[in-house]
Amino acid sequence: MNARTVYYAAMSLDGYIAEADDTLAWLMEFPGVEPGPAIAPVEGGYDEFYEDVGALVMGSLTYEFVLEHASSWHYAGKPTWVLSTRDLRVFEGADDLRITNAAVTELYDEMVAAAADRKLWVVGGGNVASQFADAGLLDEVWVTVVPVVLGTGKPLFDRRVPGKPMRPTEVLPRASGMLELRYELVR
Repeated sequence: MNARTVYYAAMSLDGYIAEADDTLAWLMEFPGVEPGPAIAPVEGGYDEFYEDVGALVMGSLTYEFVLEHASSWHYAGKPTWVLSTRDLRVFEGADDLRITNAAVTELYDEMVAAAADRKLWVVGGGNVASQFADAGLLDEVWVTVVPVVLGTGKPLFDRRVPGKPMRPTEVLPRASGMLELRYELVR
Protein backbone atom coordinates (compact mmCIF):
# COMPACT_ATOMS: atom_id res chain seq x y z
CA MET A 1 0.00 0.00 0.00
CA ASN A 2 1.22 3.50 -0.79
CA ALA A 3 1.26 6.31 1.74
CA ARG A 4 -2.05 8.09 2.28
CA THR A 5 -1.99 11.86 2.77
CA VAL A 6 -4.26 12.66 5.70
CA TYR A 7 -5.18 16.05 7.14
CA TYR A 8 -5.83 15.24 10.81
CA ALA A 9 -6.91 18.14 13.00
CA ALA A 10 -9.15 19.21 15.87
CA MET A 11 -11.86 21.73 15.07
CA SER A 12 -14.44 23.68 17.04
CA LEU A 13 -18.09 22.95 16.37
CA ASP A 14 -18.21 26.06 14.17
CA GLY A 15 -15.24 25.04 12.01
CA TYR A 16 -12.13 26.66 13.50
CA ILE A 17 -8.78 25.02 14.24
CA ALA A 18 -7.44 27.98 16.23
CA GLU A 19 -8.71 31.26 17.59
CA ALA A 20 -8.12 34.43 15.55
CA ASP A 21 -4.90 35.04 17.54
CA ASP A 22 -3.72 31.45 16.88
CA THR A 23 -4.29 30.32 20.48
CA LEU A 24 -5.54 26.84 21.32
CA ALA A 25 -6.68 27.14 24.95
CA TRP A 26 -10.18 26.08 23.86
CA LEU A 27 -8.68 22.72 22.84
CA MET A 28 -5.75 22.27 25.25
CA GLU A 29 -7.91 23.04 28.29
CA PHE A 30 -11.05 21.24 27.11
CA PRO A 31 -12.27 19.32 30.18
CA GLY A 32 -14.33 16.78 28.26
CA VAL A 33 -18.05 16.22 28.62
CA GLU A 34 -19.88 12.98 29.13
CA PRO A 35 -21.72 11.91 25.97
CA GLY A 36 -25.49 11.46 26.16
CA PRO A 37 -27.02 8.03 26.79
CA ALA A 38 -27.62 7.33 23.08
CA ILE A 39 -23.88 7.63 22.33
CA ALA A 40 -21.61 4.57 22.59
CA PRO A 41 -18.04 5.95 22.74
CA VAL A 42 -15.26 4.05 21.01
CA GLU A 43 -11.62 3.86 22.05
CA GLY A 44 -8.89 5.46 20.02
CA GLY A 45 -7.91 8.89 18.87
CA TYR A 46 -4.63 10.72 18.46
CA ASP A 47 -2.27 8.00 19.75
CA GLU A 48 -3.85 5.41 17.48
CA PHE A 49 -3.54 7.76 14.50
CA TYR A 50 0.04 8.79 15.28
CA GLU A 51 1.27 5.17 15.41
CA ASP A 52 0.57 4.90 11.68
CA VAL A 53 2.24 8.20 10.67
CA GLY A 54 5.44 7.90 8.65
CA ALA A 55 6.11 11.60 7.91
CA LEU A 56 4.60 15.00 8.67
CA VAL A 57 4.15 18.39 7.05
CA MET A 58 3.02 21.61 8.71
CA GLY A 59 2.90 25.33 8.13
CA SER A 60 5.04 27.92 9.85
CA LEU A 61 2.37 29.05 12.34
CA THR A 62 1.79 25.48 13.51
CA TYR A 63 5.54 24.97 13.80
CA GLU A 64 5.94 28.22 15.77
CA PHE A 65 3.21 27.03 18.15
CA VAL A 66 5.24 23.85 18.73
CA LEU A 67 8.42 25.93 19.22
CA GLU A 68 6.68 28.05 21.83
CA HIS A 69 4.73 25.41 23.74
CA ALA A 70 6.50 22.06 23.49
CA SER A 71 9.31 21.18 25.86
CA SER A 72 10.59 18.41 23.59
CA TRP A 73 10.29 17.40 19.93
CA HIS A 74 7.29 15.07 19.83
CA TYR A 75 7.90 13.87 16.27
CA ALA A 76 11.23 12.09 16.79
CA GLY A 77 12.04 9.53 14.15
CA LYS A 78 9.53 10.93 11.67
CA PRO A 79 10.69 13.17 8.83
CA THR A 80 8.98 16.54 9.21
CA TRP A 81 8.63 19.34 6.67
CA VAL A 82 7.77 22.90 7.67
CA LEU A 83 6.51 25.09 4.85
CA SER A 84 7.61 28.67 5.39
CA THR A 85 8.63 31.76 3.48
CA ARG A 86 10.49 32.98 6.57
CA ASP A 87 13.66 31.87 8.32
CA LEU A 88 12.74 29.90 11.44
CA ARG A 89 14.93 28.52 14.17
CA VAL A 90 15.30 24.77 14.35
CA PHE A 91 13.66 23.04 17.31
CA GLU A 92 16.45 21.76 19.54
CA GLY A 93 16.49 17.97 19.40
CA ALA A 94 14.52 17.70 16.16
CA ASP A 95 16.21 14.83 14.35
CA ASP A 96 14.77 15.04 10.81
CA LEU A 97 13.35 18.53 10.32
CA ARG A 98 13.27 20.31 6.95
CA ILE A 99 12.21 23.95 6.78
CA THR A 100 11.53 24.89 3.17
CA ASN A 101 9.91 27.44 0.92
CA ALA A 102 9.14 24.86 -1.80
CA ALA A 103 5.66 24.12 -3.10
CA VAL A 104 3.86 20.98 -1.93
CA THR A 105 3.86 19.75 -5.54
CA GLU A 106 7.68 19.86 -5.55
CA LEU A 107 7.98 18.09 -2.18
CA TYR A 108 5.18 15.56 -2.44
CA ASP A 109 7.11 12.62 -3.93
CA GLU A 110 9.87 13.02 -1.33
CA MET A 111 7.37 13.25 1.53
CA VAL A 112 5.37 10.21 0.40
CA ALA A 113 8.59 8.22 -0.07
CA ALA A 114 9.62 9.14 3.48
CA ALA A 115 6.23 8.05 4.82
CA ALA A 116 6.62 4.71 2.97
CA ASP A 117 3.46 2.64 3.49
CA ARG A 118 2.31 4.80 6.40
CA LYS A 119 0.40 8.08 6.54
CA LEU A 120 1.75 11.46 5.48
CA TRP A 121 0.17 13.68 8.15
CA VAL A 122 -0.81 17.18 7.12
CA VAL A 123 -0.67 18.64 10.63
CA GLY A 124 -1.92 22.13 9.84
CA GLY A 125 -2.95 24.67 9.26
CA GLY A 126 -5.77 25.38 6.90
CA ASN A 127 -3.50 26.94 4.27
CA VAL A 128 -1.23 23.90 4.05
CA ALA A 129 -4.25 21.56 3.86
CA SER A 130 -5.70 23.76 1.11
CA GLN A 131 -2.44 23.58 -0.86
CA PHE A 132 -2.59 19.77 -0.80
CA ALA A 133 -6.30 19.78 -1.74
CA ASP A 134 -5.75 22.29 -4.57
CA ALA A 135 -3.05 20.06 -6.05
CA GLY A 136 -5.17 16.90 -5.74
CA LEU A 137 -2.69 15.44 -3.24
CA LEU A 138 -4.96 15.08 -0.20
CA ASP A 139 -6.50 11.63 0.27
CA GLU A 140 -8.38 11.91 3.56
CA VAL A 141 -9.57 14.41 6.17
CA TRP A 142 -9.88 13.23 9.78
CA VAL A 143 -11.31 15.95 11.96
CA THR A 144 -12.07 15.72 15.65
CA VAL A 145 -14.95 18.03 16.45
CA VAL A 146 -14.68 19.60 19.89
CA PRO A 147 -18.09 20.72 21.23
CA VAL A 148 -17.18 24.38 21.75
CA VAL A 149 -18.16 27.39 19.64
CA LEU A 150 -15.50 30.04 19.05
CA GLY A 151 -17.44 32.45 16.83
CA THR A 152 -14.33 33.42 14.89
CA GLY A 153 -10.88 32.03 14.22
CA LYS A 154 -8.71 30.15 11.74
CA PRO A 155 -10.81 27.84 9.52
CA LEU A 156 -10.17 24.15 8.90
CA PHE A 157 -9.40 25.02 5.25
CA ASP A 158 -8.40 28.42 3.87
CA ARG A 159 -10.59 28.06 0.81
CA ARG A 160 -13.08 25.80 -0.90
CA VAL A 161 -11.83 22.28 -1.55
CA PRO A 162 -12.07 21.64 -5.31
CA GLY A 163 -13.89 18.68 -6.78
CA LYS A 164 -16.70 16.48 -5.57
CA PRO A 165 -18.00 16.42 -1.98
CA MET A 166 -15.93 14.30 0.41
CA ARG A 167 -17.24 10.82 1.16
CA PRO A 168 -17.78 10.09 4.88
CA THR A 169 -16.06 6.86 5.93
CA GLU A 170 -16.38 6.80 9.74
CA VAL A 171 -17.98 8.64 12.65
CA LEU A 172 -16.28 7.83 15.94
CA PRO A 173 -17.74 9.22 19.18
CA ARG A 174 -15.13 9.56 21.93
CA ALA A 175 -15.60 9.36 25.72
CA SER A 176 -14.45 13.01 25.94
CA GLY A 177 -17.59 14.18 24.12
CA MET A 178 -15.63 14.81 20.94
CA LEU A 179 -16.59 13.25 17.59
CA GLU A 180 -13.99 12.09 15.10
CA LEU A 181 -15.24 12.41 11.54
CA ARG A 182 -13.33 10.71 8.73
CA TYR A 183 -13.72 11.55 5.07
CA GLU A 184 -12.00 10.60 1.86
CA LEU A 185 -11.66 12.90 -1.10
CA VAL A 186 -13.45 11.67 -4.19
CA ARG A 187 -11.61 12.26 -7.44
